[in-house]
Amino acid sequence: MVSRILVPMDDSDHASQALEYALDNYPDGEITVLHVVGVPSMLMGEATALALEDDISEAAARRSEPVFERAHEIANKRDRAVETAVGTGHPARRILERAEEYDCIVLGAHGTDWSRATRRFLVGSITETVSKRAPVPVVIVR
Repeated sequence: MVSRILVPMDDSDHASQALEYALDNYPDGEITVLHVVGVPSMLMGEATALALEDDISEAAARRSEPVFERAHEIANKRDRAVETAVGTGHPARRILERAEEYDCIVLGAHGTDWSRATRRFLVGSITETVSKRAPVPVVIVR
């Protein structure tokens, strides 16, 4: 039985669709939306900016707010609630570190378009990495 579901989200449409899928297909499941801040890039943009903050945890939480607002909107339309969690660093690593706490992971096929090529170049596809290494079932939503 699937009772705890992890839904990693960024601001992409695919991530929103993954949350919608999880809410619709696991009506009794406890869903946690995870947003990871500090994605590595060729110029280390977001990761460097985050590292320069006085309080990294507070800055990461602040940067996660728009994603969590969207997640709560999606859940509220279905009269559901979701928990939220913030991670920092490499998204695939943070997702995999939490994976054993859940019965499955539901994630979008692609993340934000502007960063996908950079992520693939530096670290490979997050979706691909998670689907290959996760210790629990992974549902990929298009």
